[in-house]
This record gives sequence, structure tokens and C-alpha cells, in this order.
Amino acid sequence: MPTINLVTEIPGPKSRAIVARREAATPRGAAKLTPVAIEKAVGAAITDVDGNTFLDFAGGIGVLAVGHCPPNVVNAIKNQAEQLIHLCAIVGTYEPYVEVAELMNEVTPGDFPKKTILLNSGAEALETCVKIARSYTGRPGIVVFEGGYHGRTNMTLSMTSKYGLFKKGFGPFASEIYRLPFPNIYRRPAGMSEDAYVDSCIVQLENAFIAQVDPSAVAAIVIETVQGEGGFIATPPRFLQRIRELCTQHGIVMVSDEVQCGFGRTGKLFAVEHYGIVPDLIATAKSIAAGMPLAAVTGRADIMDGPHPGGLGGTYSGNPLACVAAIETIKMISDPAFLRRAEELGESMRDHLLELQTNVSLIGDVRGLGPMLLMELVTDRVAKTPAVQETAQVTLETFKRGLVCIRAGLYSNCVRFLPPLNITDEQLDEGMAVLAESVRVVEANRHPVAGD
Repeated sequence: MPTINLVTEIPGPKSRAIVARREAATPRGAAKLTPVAIEKAVGAAITDVDGNTFLDFAGGIGVLAVGHCPPNVVNAIKNQAEQLIHLCAIVGTYEPYVEVAELMNEVTPGDFPKKTILLNSGAEALETCVKIARSYTGRPGIVVFEGGYHGRTNMTLSMTSKYGLFKKGFGPFASEIYRLPFPNIYRRPAGMSEDAYVDSCIVQLENAFIAQVDPSAVAAIVIETVQGEGGFIATPPRFLQRIRELCTQHGIVMVSDEVQCGFGRTGKLFAVEHYGIVPDLIATAKSIAAGMPLAAVTGRADIMDGPHPGGLGGTYSGNPLACVAAIETIKMISDPAFLRRAEELGESMRDHLLELQTNVSLIGDVRGLGPMLLMELVTDRVAKTPAVQETAQVTLETFKRGLVCIRAGLYSNCVRFLPPLNITDEQLDEGMAVLAESVRVVEANRHPVAGD
């Protein structure tokens, strides 16, 4: 039986009414991907208030690695709600908070003493990494990279790339942020080999410590192991290794932002495990708690202890309901069988996308790590001209057919895939068939461009 079941026009009358209320009550800056109101969800399926069921390949933007409403997580939240909803970890201690911290210390990379602090969001986790690194080193500088996305607070927005969508009109931004080129292999200069391009980016990285900031003034280098919003670009191994070497050499804290690429999304519990590299701090959020608001910073105990007592924390950070959800979720995702299934999912998704690429000139690149996959759309494969409008049309066409997909990339010309990692084979094939049909419709309707 197919999962997709559309019984009304899209959006239906009940969805239109609720969305109209939202638009009247909330600011336009809080944009929405789809014009439907969702009533319930399970696994990879979401059902709107009109009874239409969609396949979800957006996954709460990477939050739902274990799918919507897994029964064990739901039961844990119900049971906890009857005992303790909120206390505040600043006020006192409750065991679920401690257990999540212990689990994170256990499952994150690195064979050394670790500590973990729990927070509310990925942005808060990254801002906390900055505070910890600055406090520990006594230095102000933070090195980040083009294409990186680290959040929407003033500090993390200062660290974030993609100016037009996220930063326009919100300055001034925080100081002592140094942004360096990131090796996007697909968009390297014409005629340059991959190795030569990575070499060039490493030279620019090293030169920045002369031309932009002295290493003695740098508290942390912060990098997404796999760029998320930037377009699912996995950091080339030699580039990440050089960052690790420079951090070790100069006493700089290496921070891995695994907010989107962590918790099984790449087929390993953490993306950095693909590299055999151990960061000093690792920031996590999104899929850590199956949809509950929770984030964490985990790292070397001595670095984590840098800030003074009272310097870290927040009113809701490590809420008991979010913690019990995280305990169940971390155990699920760290199960070797779950990770094997994620790897299988990635192989199947890649096969689908590569086959489609061979038949549709609109797809310039298929990339990612494990099941964290994306296709970049271009109007000209030689010039690699971003197909921005066509990308929006693809997501519209998939939605009309019952598949929810979202865009990504600096040019917003990529379609990223973040389905639950326990999606069934039948659901994956169903969704990919909808995607293929949608891309072909957009391809057929666009004007031919020389070079295709």
C-alpha cells in the first residue's frame, strides 16, 4: 500500500483556514515551506487536517532520524510528564539530565575524559562552544568558513554564511569572526583537479593565520563536518586533517558542528567518524531527541571546565521531557543495526539519484555522505549556472504529488533529502518515484539552454 494518499485539493479547506490564521497572527519573516496544517504524523508519514497523507523527506529539517512519534519516545515523554515537567538544571538535579550527559560522553568520538552541557537549540550549542573556547584559551578569535550555517542568534548569525536569506538587515554583527574559503569540490575552478583545489584551500587556510589573524589570537576553528544549509558538502579529508593539525599546533579548540550531520545522518553516529579525526568539542542538536528541543556540547573535560560556575546554562536547557526523549533516541540511533540500515538507505537513495541524473540534464551534481544526500540543479552543466527558479518548481511539484522536500545551498538551487533513517524500502521507492516525475516535469517545461 502506498503511503501517499491525497483526498482533497492541496491545500485543503481546513489547511487554508488554519494557515490564514497563522499568516494573520505571525510575522512574514517566519516563513513556511508548505501551505498545509499538519494534524498527526508517524514514521515517515504526515497527515494534514484535511486527511491528506504525505511522505516526509524533510524530517523536520534533519530532526527526525528516528521518524515521527516513535512509540518508545512517546511513552517516555508521557511517563516523565506525570513525574516532573520542569525544574531547571540550575536549580537542582534530575537523573534524566545526568543520563543524557553520560550517554553523550560515552558515544562521542575521543578516548579521553569528557563532559557535556545540555542546551535548547543548535544555535545555542554553537554559541556555547564559542563561550567555552574563549574562556578556556583566553583568546577572542573564531575562524569559520564560507557556506557554513551555525544559527540565528547574533553570534551564530555572525558565524553563518549565505547573507541574503539569513543576515540581510540584521547587522551589525559580532566582531572577531574570520571567514575563510571552504573547498566546494563541485564548484572548483575549471581545469583544476580536486587535489590541486584542496591544496589551494589549505594554502589559503594557512595564509589566513598570517594575513588575517595570528594563531595566538584564535580561540576556535568551527566547521560543519558536512555543510548542511550550505549544500551537503562533505569536508575533504585532507582539509579537515589540516585543521586538526593547526588546532593542535597552536592550542586552538577544534569545534565540529554536527547539528545536522550528526546522529546517524551520514551512516555513522557522528560524521567526523568517517575521517578518524577527533575534535575537541562537538555540537549536536536536531535528531538528538526525536523532535524535542534539546542540544548538547560535548568535549574534553578540561576545556569544558574553562568557564566559571554560573557562566553556562539556561532556564529550559536540559528539560526533563526532552532528556527522556533523548535517552531513548540516542540508544536507538547508536544501535549498530540502525546504523547499518542508514548506510543501506544511503546506497539506495544514491542509486535513485544517480540514475535520475543520467536522464535529466537539470541535475548537475549528486553528493553527500551516506544517506545525507542532495542534488544540485543547474541550467547549464558546463557553466554550473544555479537553477534557482527550477529548484523551487521541483519542490512545488513534489509537494503537489504528496512528497515534502526542502531546498538548500548558497544559491538555494539544491534539493536535500532528510527522511527518517528507518523509512521502509517501499516508502523510499515511492518518494523517489515522485521526485523523478517532478524533476522531469520541470525539465520538460523549461526553455532549452545552450550547453545542456
